[in-house]
Amino acid sequence: MKRLFILAFVLASGSVLLAKDWNKAEVANIISRVNDTWQKNHPQQERSFWDPAVYHTGNVEACLLFKNQEWFDYSKAWGEKNLWQGARETDKSKWLYQQYGESMQHVLFGDWQICFQTFLDLYAAAGEFGETSDVYQWVARAKEVMGYEAYSDANDYWWWADALYMVMPVMTKMYKMTGDTKYLDKMYENWSYSNSIMYDEETGLYFRDGKYVFPQHKTAAGKKDFWARGDGWVLAAFAKVLKDLPKKDKHRKEYIAFYKKQAKAVADCQQDEGYWTRSMLDPEQAPGRETSGTALFCYGLQWGINHGFLKKKVYQPVVDKAWEYLATIALQPDGTVGYVQPIGEKAIPGQVVNQKSVTNFGTGAFLLAACEYYRHLKK
Repeated sequence: MKRLFILAFVLASGSVLLAKDWNKAEVANIISRVNDTWQKNHPQQERSFWDPAVYHTGNVEACLLFKNQEWFDYSKAWGEKNLWQGARETDKSKWLYQQYGESMQHVLFGDWQICFQTFLDLYAAAGEFGETSDVYQWVARAKEVMGYEAYSDANDYWWWADALYMVMPVMTKMYKMTGDTKYLDKMYENWSYSNSIMYDEETGLYFRDGKYVFPQHKTAAGKKDFWARGDGWVLAAFAKVLKDLPKKDKHRKEYIAFYKKQAKAVADCQQDEGYWTRSMLDPEQAPGRETSGTALFCYGLQWGINHGFLKKKVYQPVVDKAWEYLATIALQPDGTVGYVQPIGEKAIPGQVVNQKSVTNFGTGAFLLAACEYYRHLKK
């Protein structure tokens, strides 16, 4: 296979990192290898909580891009195992969301709602994949839960940065399915609340939640501590929301402005090898490679380039460098994706993250980035 090396990035040490000139067939092969490896190694479906749900957002992205029936069936089986639901409590008076929780009562907690992204996408694509039976059951619980939230008086649902990826795209997908603008109105209300408690106007980045707002919380060196995966969730959320948000939406320009400001801040702190350290502005807080945040940034930036929101000449070198890291360092010879920080909520000094650090959500984030990079090459 022809290999051209045309992009050079000068490292701080003075050495040169050469980035491969990828073609779409090579990227397609990587997507297939990573996804097939994951599904072969994980034949038993998991619960519908956030971490497997993030994998399925990546699987469905790849499934719809390549019209792969086996990948569609894999996510369908996941939906069936979980009865097409997140948390299953039926008594609305018991529904919770204001604190972290994995119980069946945490119906309104975003980590139990991200599964609806996949259920809604499968529902919308059912006809393309030969589903002729009544598939409304796939989205009935999503409509019940998200409709309740959309019409509720509360707006403090999203109190941690991850929730923006978990739930904002659900809101736009619900709007697309129903045509009900109440979902878009509630999305804006919830997002505005999130901004009020964890958005940093100076940098354009998001603290993970209210506990980490500077100067209440600092790195060991006294700097602002922005967790890469947390900001990765947000940037990826903006991409997904803008994809589905109607052009006439009254808040569209505001979302775009926040997205562009965050994109610039993200690009400015990329490391020489292409990844982002876990504490974005203080690499020494938790130094070394990390894949989940890097993949989410790669996806979020490439989407913006592909759709004309970000200048290609400014941001494509950033994405190319990130993809080179993902495809040649994070991707392991056995088809797994390594260097993923385990489940957590901050950059942890001394935490070991290496090539054997493989997770469901890290694999999903990798697939998102790879699919968007493939679209870039296809153009």
